[in-house]
Amino acid sequence: MGKYIVAGGKRLNGHVAVHGSKNAVLPIMAATVLTGAQSVIHNCPDIADTRCSIKILRHLGCDVDYDGYTLVVNSANADGIALPEEAVNKMRSSIIFAGALLGRFGVVDSAYPGGCLLGGRPIDLHLQAFCQMGVVFEDALDVIIGKADKLAGARINLAFPSVGATQNIMLAAVLACGTTTITNAAKEPEIVDLQGFLNACGADVRGAGTGIIVINGVKTLMPAEYTIMPDRIVAGTYMVAGAITGGHISLSNVRPPDVYPMAKALSNMGVDLWGEGEMLVLKSGGRLKSLPRLVTKPYPGFPTDMQAQFTALLATTSGQSAVEENLFEARHAHIAELAKMGANIELVGDSRFIINGAARLHSADVTAKDLRGGAALVLAGLNACGETTVHNACYIQRGYVDIAADLCSLGADVRLA
Repeated sequence: MGKYIVAGGKRLNGHVAVHGSKNAVLPIMAATVLTGAQSVIHNCPDIADTRCSIKILRHLGCDVDYDGYTLVVNSANADGIALPEEAVNKMRSSIIFAGALLGRFGVVDSAYPGGCLLGGRPIDLHLQAFCQMGVVFEDALDVIIGKADKLAGARINLAFPSVGATQNIMLAAVLACGTTTITNAAKEPEIVDLQGFLNACGADVRGAGTGIIVINGVKTLMPAEYTIMPDRIVAGTYMVAGAITGGHISLSNVRPPDVYPMAKALSNMGVDLWGEGEMLVLKSGGRLKSLPRLVTKPYPGFPTDMQAQFTALLATTSGQSAVEENLFEARHAHIAELAKMGANIELVGDSRFIINGAARLHSADVTAKDLRGGAALVLAGLNACGETTVHNACYIQRGYVDIAADLCSLGADVRLA
């Protein structure tokens, strides 16, 4: 499983480039199945989830070449409809292949997706939308088996602006007959990136980034070349790394509007930030202020994927902070681990944390229970006195190309063992 050894107490200083987005590249990789042609994807992050998706693509019959930056997928000979159970069990986002398989072959056969344990993460919105488009699902206990003679456009109103459901509907709809309209669609930048790739392939998708997305079905797609957007969560994580160490760092390959919710929170805590083009500079010094209320919300609100990292940071501030997690009811496994490092955090129910700041955390032996919670423990280790060991490095490697190397380039002392 691996572990990170973090020697704390070093102020970060320097520059690091942010890699391509995990949450953007995975649905785009699924979308390559739809084209029946060659897709070239640049800025593709070499993370565990990318490698898992490559295994799925190859299992489905695609030819895949990957050099750690550029991914080439030729889906001309793809003929698989059953997703490999091992890969599906490792990665919740594997469900995004369902829309692509239904869109191209009219059939999907998959186990229920796994991934980080963040509480109930139902896929009923995905399945309900597919049914509206003409998919009939078998009554099976542990697997998802659905078929459609031909997908038809539909007007789909999502009960919640789910990112995954929005992406899955987009994938299923691009080759469907007629027009599909998604209302209450997710607005995340990664949705816009998926639209960009699909349209580069000849699809007709409009409205991504707003609450209404309209997809006019086309008969065929074509080869395309596309560059993945920067990872706003990686950028946010490194912003917190600079803040939690009182550092002065710069980040390139960042789109400032995408990280605005994190930048605003940091600014309210006393961190200086400024940006120009795709460069962001952060300077932190002295004791940071607490935040009376930090609430996770769908985009453009504060992202749930940054909640754990900010919880670690708030544990080092002066005063009392409150964090409310509104997207995943069990996204709090990092609380008990941070407590081992001296964090004073009270969990109220499953979704609200009261944090009383401390002058400094101390080292401990802690365990990552999920991707972002694991990153938060590494950040806490940067602040702590002594040497912190973060077990289950595999979780963190699902979303960060090489977090140890990036932090070390800023002057941290982090190694993978």
